[in-house]
Order: sequence, then C-alpha cells, then structure tokens
Amino acid sequence: CKDALASPEALDYWMPVDWYNGGMEHVTLHLLYSRFWAKFLYDIGVIKCKEPYLKRTAHGMILGEDGGKMSKSRGNVINPDDIVRDYGADSLRLYEMFIGDFEKSAPWSQASIKGCKRFLERVSDLYDLAKGSGVSSPEMERALHKTIKKVTLDIDDMKFNTAIAQLMSLVNQFYSKKPTRGDIRVLLQLLSPFAPHICEELWQIQGFEGLASEAEWPEHDEAKMVDTEKTIAVQVNGKLRSTVVVPADSTVEVVSAAALADKKIAGYMEGMEIVKTINVPNKLINFILKPKK
Repeated sequence: CKDALASPEALDYWMPVDWYNGGMEHVTLHLLYSRFWAKFLYDIGVIKCKEPYLKRTAHGMILGEDGGKMSKSRGNVINPDDIVRDYGADSLRLYEMFIGDFEKSAPWSQASIKGCKRFLERVSDLYDLAKGSGVSSPEMERALHKTIKKVTLDIDDMKFNTAIAQLMSLVNQFYSKKPTRGDIRVLLQLLSPFAPHICEELWQIQGFEGLASEAEWPEHDEAKMVDTEKTIAVQVNGKLRSTVVVPADSTVEVVSAAALADKKIAGYMEGMEIVKTINVPNKLINFILKPKK
C-alpha cells in the first residue's frame, strides 16, 4: 500500500494485538516505545484503537546455577544446544516451564533437568504397563478428571510448573495402578503442549489416529471427580499412629469402628480407656486415652 502505512483491512485484522509478552528486562521499555507510537498513530488517524495491546505479561529470567545473571564474564552461561544434545529438546522445553513461576526468575539446575528427562522416560515406559482398552478403575478415573481440570486451568493461567507437577503425580499413579490405553491417550494429550516430540511418537506407537497436538482437548466431568472414599488419619493422644480408608462423609461411629479395628491402633488401646474422641470429618480422628483404673 503506497498511500498508507498499511491497508485498513490489515490494520483491522492485526490491531489491537491480543497479547504482548517479553522478558522482564525489556518488556517495560519496549511497551513504552510501542505504546507511544501507537498513541501517536491513533492521534493522527492511522489506527482506530486507543491501546495497542489487550494483554501484557513479562516472564522471569533463567539465572545461572550460582544464582547470578547469566553472562560470559561470569562463566555461568548454559548453551541450549548442549542441553538438547545431552537431554533432548523435550527435556529442555519441559524443564524451562517446570523451573518456577512464569513471572519469576529462577536459577538453572542441571540436576533438575535430569529429573525432567527421567520423567519423560517413565512416560515412555508406560507402553509396557498399558492393560488394553478396558475400563478405568473409579480411582484412576477420578485422578484423570482432576488432572484434566487442573492442567487446563493452569495453562490458561500460565501456571505451567504446577500443571507439569500434576502430570508427574498422575504418572506416579499410573505406575501403582496400571492404566488403560485410553488413560495413556489422555495423558499424552495433556502433556503434548509441554513435550510435543515424545508425545507424538508415543501417540503413533499406541496406534492412535492423527496427531496428539490436533486431537480434541479432553474435558473434565465434575461428577467423576467426587471421592467415594477417604483416607483418614488416626491419632492417639494427638500423635499419628495409622490411617484407615472409609466411605466419604462417614459418621464418627463408622470411622471409630474402622480405626479401632486397625491392629496398630488396637495395640495402643491395651490397658487404656477412651475419654474423648475428636473427629474432623473426612480428615482425621483422634482418641484421647488414659490408663484404666
């Protein structure tokens, strides 16, 4: 367009910018410069929007392992090419989002990136644990739907570190209770934004159609997130002595009966009598004892 800065159609399409993001050391001044020019262009009638951006964020810096700003003079610079060579692109990508809060600076940790690589290896090894296309257990189903909800909300809120922590917790549960192929499919969808390369490879190995990155994002069901059982801490004179599993919202009588039937608790009851029972619903029960006369 020779007679204008840009065509009206292009300006209407691109302005205002949905989201401006940058590093904490640059974004403020960049924003001032770009906002100044946008205000000027608005005043002379070139653009129609008073503000150039709808949203602004600034991400923290990754510091050296010594906690200082990375620089060649300090000798604490990390070369991304070396990390990709030694640990893989997905490990680097995952660790950069797991390292801490998006807007805060955090020191690099070589040990932590090794932990991210081990996590991805555990995800890869789930292929040997999958138990076919059966139905998920109620416990696994609850864990999946809770994870879907948390990861979805955390991505929207840019809380990538807690989303990844939730996925790590889910994988730990997969190792204690074998997942179905359907369970693994959901995991790969949720993990795909953080570690796309390995997820696409595992997606193909599992025989799922298309691409994990293009599959419809899973939705959680609140009804399937309700805990039907609770693990109750059992205390004796204020000290934790055991735990019992009872139906959710059990009465104090039901919890007491389950606790007193526990062999560990029965041992503390010998020669003692209960003078008071403190019950915190769905959390703990505390027996206050004294010697029998």
